[in-house]
Amino acid sequence: MAKTIVQTKPIFIGGATVALLMVWTLWPWPRPLFPTMFQVTKSKLTPATPNCTTDAHGVNICHDDPLNPTFYDDPNLSYTIEIPIKDWDVKRRDWLEHHPSYAAGAGDRVVVLSGSQPWPCKNPIGDHLLLRLFKNKVDYCRINGYDLFYNNAMLHPKMASYWAKIPIVRAAMVAHPEAEWIFWVDSDAVFTDMDFKPPLERYKNHNLVVDGWPNLIYEKKSWIGVNAGVFLIRNCQWSMDFLEVWAGMGPQTPNYEKWGQILTSTLKDKMYPVSDDQSALVYLLLKGKYKWRKKIYIENKYTLSGYWAGIVDSLTKMEESYLRRAKGVRELRRPHAEVVREYYAAAVREAIVKEGDGGGAPRPFITHFTGCQPCSGNHPGYTDEACWNGIEKAINFADNQVLRNYGFARPDLLNSSSLSPLSFDFPS
Repeated sequence: MAKTIVQTKPIFIGGATVALLMVWTLWPWPRPLFPTMFQVTKSKLTPATPNCTTDAHGVNICHDDPLNPTFYDDPNLSYTIEIPIKDWDVKRRDWLEHHPSYAAGAGDRVVVLSGSQPWPCKNPIGDHLLLRLFKNKVDYCRINGYDLFYNNAMLHPKMASYWAKIPIVRAAMVAHPEAEWIFWVDSDAVFTDMDFKPPLERYKNHNLVVDGWPNLIYEKKSWIGVNAGVFLIRNCQWSMDFLEVWAGMGPQTPNYEKWGQILTSTLKDKMYPVSDDQSALVYLLLKGKYKWRKKIYIENKYTLSGYWAGIVDSLTKMEESYLRRAKGVRELRRPHAEVVREYYAAAVREAIVKEGDGGGAPRPFITHFTGCQPCSGNHPGYTDEACWNGIEKAINFADNQVLRNYGFARPDLLNSSSLSPLSFDFPS
């Protein structure tokens, strides 16, 4: 029929076409569910809306920075530890209001920080070890959806060694207003459970989470009552104030030597009159009962910073125990994409609960090689063999958890060169 009309009545084609276009334009047809490429391109060229919301076509333009003034426009803004920031909670909340796509889920957002010195290692294998330790952190953050900032610049020339972390944490809080938590992890610490996430809900009433033992802190007044090399700190004004006070005991202050004497006289087992970050943290817990202590969570229900010497000898047995459990769960023998490994990790946890105490010890979350100093190679009290073999074993233990998603594993945790392909139904 259409063919006959075209052939017999050409005089009406022009008018009919115009009429059809007018009907098509004016008729309330349903809009397409997805924008066209032209609409997407056009929306990207459109300036961001005042509150950084989606445009008329539902295209997310929130990665643009709106023109509304925020704390970043303050010429007095400073990232340094020496210049305080006031009203940080208000400033951060205001920034999130202008960036609603980041406001969603902000309470669970974590940025992981780590770092090392800007110069080459003295230890001949130090740079290699730091590279593998860095890869471990990259893998953990990729798997769990965390951002990672690895710093190798001295943000304060006088705050070196263990004090260097505080200026980095302070700067990261300002650089990442979208993150609720900053997670500092020393360079010599290894994530040895690649699927574990800190239980943030547990810390809803606290602003600093550190591994430690209350009896060592409050009864024995021991400087090793906590480990300051791994901690979670909330991105808030309390933390800004705490970092300022904590840093006030550091080497950049005129009272540095005095603080060394105070800490040595306060902490019964501290042998050297040098002010260090860990002793300073214990001191603040002891003396700041109302201002600081009540907001600091001492975590010892899992290994937030496990002492390596008590862990590495059991890693092979842990690996065997995991594989034995996993082989008994049919779905864990199914190959799967890395991006859905969280589902399978939950199945492993369920298998562990069902098996009870007979299932062996759980994986340590973080194994910290305190005292090994992989870059300098100076480790009084420990042998090269103990430190370097321990680090290799822990890294390979963690790396096997990653490599199994890629079809391979190291059968010997002390042999990084040996790699074997997995059979089809081998747990990944």
